[in-house]
Amino acid sequence: MEKINREQLKKEGFNEDILPTKPEDRSWNVGNFASVWMGSVHNIPNYIAVGGLFALGMSVGQVFSVIMSASILIAAIMVLNGHAGSKYGLPFSMLIRSSFGMKGAMIPGVLRGVIAAIMWFGFQTFAGSQALYILIAKLWPAFSTLGGDWNFFGLSLPGLISFLLFWLFNVALIYGGMGFLGKFTNILSPLVYIVFGGMAIWAIQLAGGIGPILAYTGAGASGNPVIVFLAGITALVAAWAAPIVNVSDFTRLARSTKAQAIGQTVGLVVTYVLFAIASISIIVGSEIAFGTPIWNVLDVVARFDSAFAIGISVLTLCLTTLSVNVTGNIVPAGYQLASFFPKKLTFKSGAMIAAVIGILVMPWKLMENATSIFTFLNIVGGLLAPITGVMLAHYFVVSKTELDLGELYSKNGKYNYRNGFNGNALITSTVAGVLSLIGNFIPFFKPLYDMSWIVGIVSAFILYSVLELRRAKSVQLKK
Repeated sequence: MEKINREQLKKEGFNEDILPTKPEDRSWNVGNFASVWMGSVHNIPNYIAVGGLFALGMSVGQVFSVIMSASILIAAIMVLNGHAGSKYGLPFSMLIRSSFGMKGAMIPGVLRGVIAAIMWFGFQTFAGSQALYILIAKLWPAFSTLGGDWNFFGLSLPGLISFLLFWLFNVALIYGGMGFLGKFTNILSPLVYIVFGGMAIWAIQLAGGIGPILAYTGAGASGNPVIVFLAGITALVAAWAAPIVNVSDFTRLARSTKAQAIGQTVGLVVTYVLFAIASISIIVGSEIAFGTPIWNVLDVVARFDSAFAIGISVLTLCLTTLSVNVTGNIVPAGYQLASFFPKKLTFKSGAMIAAVIGILVMPWKLMENATSIFTFLNIVGGLLAPITGVMLAHYFVVSKTELDLGELYSKNGKYNYRNGFNGNALITSTVAGVLSLIGNFIPFFKPLYDMSWIVGIVSAFILYSVLELRRAKSVQLKK
C-alpha cells in the first residue's frame, strides 16, 4: 500500500476523519465486529418487519427460512463491501470516489449519507421513543395524559417529549465518539440475549408451549411463492441497504480483513438465528395468547404484568435501537457531510446537523400499520442497492482489490474520470434504480419492485462490469 503525505493533505483541506485510518488506530477485533451489529438485528423496526411477514400470510417455517436466508446474504455482502475499508482504512465518503469520481461521488453520498441516513435516523429515533414512552408511563401513569388532545403534526405531547428525550440520548452517544461506541456495544450484547431470550420464553409459555407456535400456518401469502419468498428476503435485507453501502466506515477500524470477515459473519448469522427464534416466538405466541395479531413488539411489552420485566425489556429495546441508530445512520451522515465541507465541518458537527434534520422529517408517519414499513424499505433498497452493485463491481472486477490512495486523494488523479464524474457508474445506477422502482408506478413490473434490493444490486453489478470492461478494451485497442 502506497504512503500518503497526511500533513500535506490536511493543508489541502482533508481533515483527519476522512483520511485513511492510521495503523495504530485499527483496533477492532473479531469481538468488536461480532457485537457491533447485534443492536442492528435486535431492534424495533426489524421486529416490525417480521410482524409484517406474518401479516402477509407467511407460516412459521417460511418466515424462519426468509430470516436465515437474508442473514447469510447480509453477512456476505457486508464482508465483501467492507474489504476495502479493512485493507486501506478508507471511509465510505472517499472509497465511493474510486467508482463514481470525485464529483460524481456526491450523488451516492447524498442518497446514502444524507437522505437515507437521516430518514432512517428519524424512523429509528421515533421507534426508540415509543419504547421510552412505555417506560415513562409505567413509572409515571399521568404522563400519558399530558397535554390532552394537543398534538404536533399528529404526535401527542407525551409522544413529542419521549421523541425529543430519545433524540437527546442519540446526540449524547454521537459526542462519545467511535471508541465509546465500540465499548457501548460490548456492554449491550449480553443484555440483548438475556432480555429477548426471556421475552421468547414468556411468549412460548403464554402460547401453551412450542408446539402451538410451530403449528401456526398463517393465512397463506398470495402470489407466486418464489416471488413472495424473495420479496420477504428483500424486505429484511433492505433494512441493511444503508449500512451495507458504508460498511467501510467501520471496517476501516479493523485490525485485519480476517477480523472483520469472521466477526461480521459470526455476529450477523448467529444473532439472526436467535432473532428468528425470539421474534417468531414473541409475535406468534402473543397472537395465540391474545387472539389478535400483534405486529409491534412494543405492544407485546406493554402487556407484561411485571413492572420490572417491562422496565428491563423497554430499556434494552431503547439501547439496541440507540445502537443501530448511531452506527447505521448518524455515523455515515456525519462523515458524508464532513467530506462535502471538509474545511467547515467535522464528523461531530455534520452528525449534529443530520440529527436536527431527522426531527423535521416527522418520522412517526412511517409506523402507522403492519405493512407501511415495506414501502419505505423497498424504496430505500431500490435507491441504495445499485450503489452497492457498482462499488462491488468496481473493487473486485475492475480494480481487482487494488486502489491507488495517492490518486484517490488527488484532485486531478485517475479517479477524476471526465470532469469528476464516472459516466458508467451514473448510467448504471440510474438504469438499475429504474428497474428496481418502476414496479411502484407500473403494475406490470411490480415483481421487480417487490424484490427491489436484489434487482438493484444484481443488475448494477452486471451492467457496470460490462461497461467498464468494454471501456478498458477500447482503451487497449487505441494503444
